Amino acid sequence: MFLPAPLLRTALLLGCLSAIGLAAAQPGPALPDWDRLTAEQRDQLVAPIRDRWNDADAGERRRMLGHARRWQAMTPAERENARHGMHRWKRLPPEQRDEARALYAKLRTLPDAERNALRERWQQMTPEQRRRWAQANPAPAEPNASGKPPR
Repeated sequence: MFLPAPLLRTALLLGCLSAIGLAAAQPGPALPDWDRLTAEQRDQLVAPIRDRWNDADAGERRRMLGHARRWQAMTPAERENARHGMHRWKRLPPEQRDEARALYAKLRTLPDAERNALRERWQQMTPEQRRRWAQANPAPAEPNASGKPPR
């Protein structure tokens, strides 16, 4: 059976995560720190990222490396906050993601006073008003090096 590459990567990643979850749930000795892992264990952990990197174009690789650098610079509290934000983002319906992209794109262009005023106005808007505002102020498309829109 042939699976498209993105679907295959997702299935493999889910399989790895399931295996990790099962291993974590198994009673037994504590797993060692990274420096004490065998080369085979390290390779198993890194393989999904290596495959994603090898399949990525130059723009996607730059994005991945930038994310890794920012992650390393974060404090544990900042990382937890980022994880929380990523989980919230995943649960947002596509329409609300579009609204958020539009809002943040606009906020980046405004001076502080106007930015604060827009935030306050946004919080007072109804969902329908936010939808209309986002349609009137769409976030600019930012294609990566391959010309594909970012994920």
